[in-house]
Amino acid sequence: MASKKITNVYIKDAFSIAGPLEAEGSISNYDIVMNDYYYEEKTFEQAEIKMQKNVIDNLLWKNKLTSEDINLLVAGDLSNQISVSNYAASFYNIPFLGVYSACASFTESLIIASELLESKKKGYAMCVTSSHNLHAEKQFRFPVEYGAPKPHTTTFTATGAVSTLLTKTPSNIKIESYTIGTVIDMGIKDATNMGAVMAPSAAKVILEHLIEMNRTLDYYDLILTGDLGCVGSKILKEYLKRNNNLNLKNHLDSGCEIYLKSQEVYAGASGPVCLPLYLFNKVVKQNKYHKILIVGTGSLHNALFVNQKMSIPSISHAVSLEVKL
Repeated sequence: MASKKITNVYIKDAFSIAGPLEAEGSISNYDIVMNDYYYEEKTFEQAEIKMQKNVIDNLLWKNKLTSEDINLLVAGDLSNQISVSNYAASFYNIPFLGVYSACASFTESLIIASELLESKKKGYAMCVTSSHNLHAEKQFRFPVEYGAPKPHTTTFTATGAVSTLLTKTPSNIKIESYTIGTVIDMGIKDATNMGAVMAPSAAKVILEHLIEMNRTLDYYDLILTGDLGCVGSKILKEYLKRNNNLNLKNHLDSGCEIYLKSQEVYAGASGPVCLPLYLFNKVVKQNKYHKILIVGTGSLHNALFVNQKMSIPSISHAVSLEVKL
């Protein structure tokens, strides 16, 4: 059984940095907005390290904490060997776990941090994730300067970073339960159609969560996926309807919602930062959803394997949140 209830772990606070294009989208209240993609650094990679460090520092300052107060730091990103998270963690004397589930890394970090924090009588844990468009694009596809043509199914890697503070003290957001996903490979080889790659794993973890927690879809006010994009979101609904006779009506996809339709971003946003950016800066602040199932969606994409004509596996993890209205 991959699902478990959490009895006493809460999300106390979060802090976000967003890139220039994200700030022009559907969210206008990010904590910090970057003026350019270099973020006053020499490379995009160094900019992303600075992004993670800044969201950690600001979240600590905002909550009047120091790094010595944090019992665990769990972080992940899209860089090779999660190098960004490793470098950012090196600035702090905090026990560190690096995670990689691609764009499902945020929900994975929440699951790990919740489990370890629940075993303690008190304490804090911090989850951090980030992505950077110009860093990720040249690693997974082509440098933007190449001007490679892209189909409408392509998603645009979002630029941003989010830190999340978990605590044992009751707050407005409770981590209620979770379901760990399984790796799914449907044989898709198209690296420009991540929504199609990830939709089956999202469907599987949603179904397993409902079965194992003995719930129906209407138990949740909102099911929020990470970065299926507008194309993948449609596939998810069709997949659940055709295979499981489930009508997914109470659903939004962060990647599909972050940008405006007038912005030229193909099928929407991708990246592990999509889910926390939209969750904390839009969904929670709307004050209309009490029970939320967040589903991190990850395409386990490796450029080397794709170039060898291998298919792309995916994984999704689900976390149930209860929000005080």
